[in-house]
Amino acid sequence: MAKAIMVQGTMSNAGKSLLAAGLCRIFKQDGYRVAPFKSQNMALNSFITEEGLEMGRAQVMQAEAAGIAPSVKMNPILLKPTNDVGSQVIVNGEVLGTMSARDYFKFKHQLFPKVMEAYEELAAQNDIIVIEGAGSPAEINLKDEDIVNMGMAKRAKAPVLLVGDIDRGGVFAQLIGTVMLLEEEEKKLVKGLIVNKFRGDKTILDPGIEMLEQKAGIPVVGVAPYLDIQVEDEDSLTERFEGNREVGLIDLAVIRLPRISNFTDFNPLESIPGVSLRYVRHVRELKNPDMILLPGTKNTMEDLLWMRQNGLEAAILKEAAKGKVIFGVCGGYQMLGQTLSDPHHVEAGGQIEGMGLLPMDTVFEEAKTRTRVCGQLCELTGVLKEMSGVPLEGYEIHMGESVPREETACMSRITDQVTGAKKVDGLCAGNVYGTYIHGIFDREEVTKGLMEAIGKAKGVDVSEMTGVDFAAFKETQYDLLADGLRKHLDMEKIYEILNAGVEE
Repeated sequence: MAKAIMVQGTMSNAGKSLLAAGLCRIFKQDGYRVAPFKSQNMALNSFITEEGLEMGRAQVMQAEAAGIAPSVKMNPILLKPTNDVGSQVIVNGEVLGTMSARDYFKFKHQLFPKVMEAYEELAAQNDIIVIEGAGSPAEINLKDEDIVNMGMAKRAKAPVLLVGDIDRGGVFAQLIGTVMLLEEEEKKLVKGLIVNKFRGDKTILDPGIEMLEQKAGIPVVGVAPYLDIQVEDEDSLTERFEGNREVGLIDLAVIRLPRISNFTDFNPLESIPGVSLRYVRHVRELKNPDMILLPGTKNTMEDLLWMRQNGLEAAILKEAAKGKVIFGVCGGYQMLGQTLSDPHHVEAGGQIEGMGLLPMDTVFEEAKTRTRVCGQLCELTGVLKEMSGVPLEGYEIHMGESVPREETACMSRITDQVTGAKKVDGLCAGNVYGTYIHGIFDREEVTKGLMEAIGKAKGVDVSEMTGVDFAAFKETQYDLLADGLRKHLDMEKIYEILNAGVEE
């Protein structure tokens, strides 16, 4: 069985996911078979595996860092919030149902055997498992039946590295307070502390580190700097939403919907020099982009109504009338149609008018479409016409089915890689495009073709602007992450903690 080490945090967004990914890459570089694991993840950014199963993207990112294929065993429970008090519960990649937070809290202990089955299968195939916790282990109102923090550490016999976020302030109180709120047997599991996201001169911090070690009785195994690494973030806590506000040679605006999901679709575009990718919540932020992107969402109808109420829908329709490129992915594609109907109350129920930019109607079904696809773009219309025939790949994950009202150009012709079935996807009309395919921009041919098409329409020289082989780009980022952590973490001590394990 593999040895295990666990990364827990003092709060959400302390940097657990990135540190876990960095450790996965370091262990891989050192010659070990390593896999990530998170028993329960709450996220709207999800991924479809080769088997057509659904898992959280954070563990996909960590699997990439470990150099292995993603598996739902790495994330046996995925919670996808449907509203403020309930979530769709996905177990081993399959939808179990939708539960309120209270109902799930009572039910989750029944899932722990499935969690341990998944963990033990991974542990039998690897040398090291890097386990990630969720939120904070000191959320004392949630500690009963814990299956993701100390409860998981105990079952996996995993020593814990506790991470605090100095960038948000109060890191000493974070770490000491968390340790104080742990039970004695839980404190014994914490073998190292990490101060994360530090900017500045570390020598100024050293007296505080000494006092922290004295008060906690636990060694500090590293002060990790704020690393500018472009890998995937956790959902709503991402700093990407507050990032680039400057307008580049090619300016792209993504509508930041309240329940935005799979915004990782746009990361490859963000990585192209000369391209600005801005997340927009208000009409005043829209400015004059070259392309407007409507992303996926966990609640298409309510997010469309949100756009209708705050004026963004009217602004987008105005830009579409001018011939601006409008591109919708998944829920964003559904919004572009004529009507959206929810007879089975998959969302809020009822029927509403769509934006009317594509001649199709969407009906939300009870069964979820989950699959991986590959193929090529159809004979496109408008500005993106020269992208016709470009190869693509990605995955589908949606509850709705969209049916064209009339003979209209499709977006792509694809093969379902799970079933082998051939089909068409999406629609285009003029400069309005829609697709169900997540990850459509991951291939270099697609991003390069997109930049060339928009640059030509805009009348600017994009000859120096290249597409991005996103898989290769991410590999360089994981190596940079590992290099940065090796410099600032005491890896000798971390290996000592890993090999010592925890007392029975």
